[in-house]
Parts: sequence; C-alpha cells; structure tokens
Amino acid sequence: MEPLFASSMEEVNHLLGLKEDEVAILEDADAAANELLVSEFEKYVERKYNPEIAGVLRRHNLMGVPIDEKYGGRGARQLVEALCLERMGQTGMGIITFADVHLCLGSLAVQDWGTEEQKSRYLPRAATGDVVFAYGLTEPEAGSDPASLKTSYTKDGGGFRLSGSKYLISNGSIATNMIVFARPAGDAKGVTAFIVDTKQKGFSVDMRLEEKIGLFTSDTSMLTLDDVFVGKDDLLGEEGRGLSVAYSALLNGRIGIGSGCLGVMEDCLNQVKERTTSRVQHGKEIARHQLIQKHVAFIESSLEACRWLVYRAALKKDEYENDPKNLSLRADADRLSAVAKYMSSRCAFESADRAVQCFGGFGYSIMSPVAKHFLDSRVARIYEGTDEIMELKIASSVLGKQYEAYR
Repeated sequence: MEPLFASSMEEVNHLLGLKEDEVAILEDADAAANELLVSEFEKYVERKYNPEIAGVLRRHNLMGVPIDEKYGGRGARQLVEALCLERMGQTGMGIITFADVHLCLGSLAVQDWGTEEQKSRYLPRAATGDVVFAYGLTEPEAGSDPASLKTSYTKDGGGFRLSGSKYLISNGSIATNMIVFARPAGDAKGVTAFIVDTKQKGFSVDMRLEEKIGLFTSDTSMLTLDDVFVGKDDLLGEEGRGLSVAYSALLNGRIGIGSGCLGVMEDCLNQVKERTTSRVQHGKEIARHQLIQKHVAFIESSLEACRWLVYRAALKKDEYENDPKNLSLRADADRLSAVAKYMSSRCAFESADRAVQCFGGFGYSIMSPVAKHFLDSRVARIYEGTDEIMELKIASSVLGKQYEAYR
C-alpha cells in the first residue's frame, strides 16, 4: 500500500538532507499511521482509549526512535523525531500524546539524566515497548507552577517513600513506569525526580478520565501514591534537582507537541482540499468560492510557517546535544521550542476550526475527519505549557531573566 502521507514530505526530506536510515524511520511512521487509521476512527467515535496504539508503534519499531542505538533504539536526532511525530500527527493527537509522553518526556528524561545502570535497565525495554513511560508532574494544585507541587517523599533506609496525587496524567493507567516529581516532606524547598514502578504497592489509578472535550483515544488518568517505595537506584538525577529534569523533558516534549500539530494542519489541508473540490453548492464546487479559498490559504500558510519554526527548534536542540555544556545553545533551544509549540498549537486549532467551517454541517459531527482535530488540538494549547506560560517564557527570553514574570 502506498504511504498515505509520504508524498507531501518528499521535498522537505530533500531540503533537510535526510540520510537513508532516517528516511526509513519516516516510512515506518507512515506505515504506522496508515495502520492506525481505522482503529483511531472507531475508538474516537466510541470516545474510548485506543489500546492498539502501543502495539502498532512497537511493530513498526517506533517505541525507541530517539533512544541511543547502544540501548536498542534507533538513535534518531531531534529533527528526525520531529518529522516522525509530524507524520503520525496527521492521524490524530491521541497517537501524538502517547508517543510524546513515552518518547520525549519519559525515555529522553532517562537517557539525559539517568545513570548508566538506569539507562541499561530501562531504555532497551522502552525501545521494545516492554516499558511504557508516563510523566507525573501535574497535580490538582500544581499545573503551570510545578514548584508548588504537594507530592512528598521521606527517606526510608535504602530508598524513599512517596505520597501524593497526580492529576491529568497522559498514559497514567497504562504505563509500566512513571517519572514522578516530589519534594521532601515538611520542606518547602527542593524537588526530586524518581522512576516509579506503577505495580508497586500503594500506587493506584483513581480513575481514567473519559469525560474530556476531546483526545478520546489517549489515556488520561488521576493517580494516587500512598507510601510507594522507590529504591535509591531509581532516583533520577540528583536529589533536589528535579525541576531541572522536568524542564529539560518539557523542552523535548514541546518540540514533540509542535510536530504533532504540524500533522494536524497537514491533514486539515488535505481533507479540506478533497471536500471543497468535490462538493457542489450554488452551481459550482465550493473551492471556487473566494471565502473558502481564504480558509485554504490560512491553513497552507500556517503549515508552512510553523513547519520551519518546529524544524529550527529541533535543529537547535540537536546542536545543543552535540555541545551540552553550552548554556547559550540550551537557552536558544528552550526559547525556540516555546515559540514552535506556541505558534503551532494555536495555528493547528485555528486551522481545524477553519476546516470544520469548510465542511459545513458535516464538520460539526465527530463522524467527519476534521472534527477530531478541532476537539483534540485545543489541548495542545494547554498541556506541556499553556499559551500564557509560553508567552511569558518567550518574552523573558527576549527581555532578560530579570524580567521573568513567574519566579
């Protein structure tokens, strides 16, 4: 079967000078996206989590795209991972949410901050899908301000005891392991990151949130940790440096979400083109009406503009990875990832809105191919950094840290 999404990216692949093994990863992403089309549609209409996502990504060797080859991954640079997620994003943000959390927030956090023992223990299994990661930062009272989290830990001989609640956690009920952030009990200072086994006694899923506006095929859960034991070997990074781990992971994740939003825009454009050139109203195809063409022009312009914002952020992150002691590169990558995520999520939502408008009444039904993008892309403006937080990050990066509005 001819890859559904490949042709529109051939020019991009050429311009970016991708190598043969990198193109192979994108071909696998095309194949996975095609394979998931039917189940994603069926589960979306049912408003249910799609349990086939992990299995399909596993079959196409996509569970370890950015993981170093020595740990069984494919060793893809950030740019190639972004292109991979862009392609899968055309199928929907449910797939992107699963992949972004497992790959960008989970696997890369371990690869960037873990000890050699932790990398050897977790990353080969993450690459095969035997380990699925979630990212436990958000709490009922700690969203845009992670420093205010309440989950706490105490030291217990050879390890730690964690207690608290985590809220709106993607992959929460399906993950085998979760990166959990907690602060010392009775101490307002210092946040630490841990790798938690979700099968440990005291770890429980309170509920899987299904009454969402959209993102139905993605798992979103509320979790409780009640005196959960974590061995000292599962401390991720240094004690008290958990926010550095969190912010590093979010930098990766924002590029991932931005990439998925590109896929949303591309699918909206393809769907609108097909719909408007085949539907006749007032004696002609609606694509001939100027106001419809206005919507088409917006989606195409948004896609092209945001595509290069995301690619530039990914390239800068790759540059920083090659020179990890260069704090200037780190700051540039952080700023560009915020810009890319901010612009692409907003443009994806408006593009989906315009696609619904072009579809007319049918566009308002979740049976249409564009309604899911309208419903799902809205969350991209909230998770992994709200629009407002992105604006503050971008502004302070321009004005200087002394003007940071959310210290």
